Amino acid sequence: MDNRQAIGSWLSGPRSAMEAAGADLGYRGEQLGLPESGPGSIARPGRRLGALAVDWSLCVLIAYGLITDGYGQATSNWALLIFLVLSILTVGTLGFTPGKRLFGLRVVQVGTGQVHPGRALLRSVLLCLAVPALIWDRDGRGLHDRLAGTVEIRL
Repeated sequence: MDNRQAIGSWLSGPRSAMEAAGADLGYRGEQLGLPESGPGSIARPGRRLGALAVDWSLCVLIAYGLITDGYGQATSNWALLIFLVLSILTVGTLGFTPGKRLFGLRVVQVGTGQVHPGRALLRSVLLCLAVPALIWDRDGRGLHDRLAGTVEIRL
């Protein structure tokens, strides 16, 4: 076997290289007891980013229109605070933000299918720090989801 196949390219990533080498990693969410596709399966990155863009845009519009007079650093700071409050309140009660609902996503606690408000608070704070959301595991869950014991699924 060629060493390049064992290591993987920067385009396909290490998961693809491991599977090409014969490792059976299963599908995303299998270890969590989630279905491979359809409702209840782990949300794909494209939908998650789309929902985040909708939520962030909504928060910037609220900050720009109601709090600040013009767009600047203060608008971004207020938008982050609004995003935090929006995320805590909506994920902690409904399981989704407006963007997540639009894209057919929901945040649930692993094993129970509900979200405790305390877990939503932890998840939202870590999400606002950005770095934990950029570190993903083999199931596609961000570090913020792993630490909060949650998973983002399709409706």
